[in-house]
Amino acid sequence: MDETKKALMAAMEAYFGEDQKRINHAHCVTEFAEQLWQKEGGDYLTVFGAGVLHDIGIHQAEKKYGSPAGKYQEIEGPPIARQILADLSFSPERIDAICEIVGHHHSPGKIATTEFCVLYDADWLVNLKDEYDIHDPAKLASIIDRVFLTRAGKALARETYLGKTG
Repeated sequence: MDETKKALMAAMEAYFGEDQKRINHAHCVTEFAEQLWQKEGGDYLTVFGAGVLHDIGIHQAEKKYGSPAGKYQEIEGPPIARQILADLSFSPERIDAICEIVGHHHSPGKIATTEFCVLYDADWLVNLKDEYDIHDPAKLASIIDRVFLTRAGKALARETYLGKTG
């Protein structure tokens, strides 16, 4: 398993090349996804793979549509992820599961697997400070309750951004 994880991380890093911002984001999201997986469960390698590859379509989205918008990442990401995963000999079932998450990672409600919910919340744990004003604790608590899908995600967001446990 460790070799598979290392190979997948190396493939993502090679794909992004000098784009350290995207590489760092993938690492941060994957770390949060692993933390949430410990509480929420699901298939570990699917969660890990989705964490590593969730934004893999961003360069192609920027090139093709002139925008990094999530809707374009969801279109462009799955074929790239599928190729990377196939090259690393992931099972067809796991490739499909990871690509489904990559293809909907900005669209909650379209799929509701545990693995999707874990990845979605992990991505928000990283992005929350960039998308919302995090300086009003009451407003932020409401946003956390509304945006996050898992109990563990909500708890970790409260701890991370509000300093509250439980």
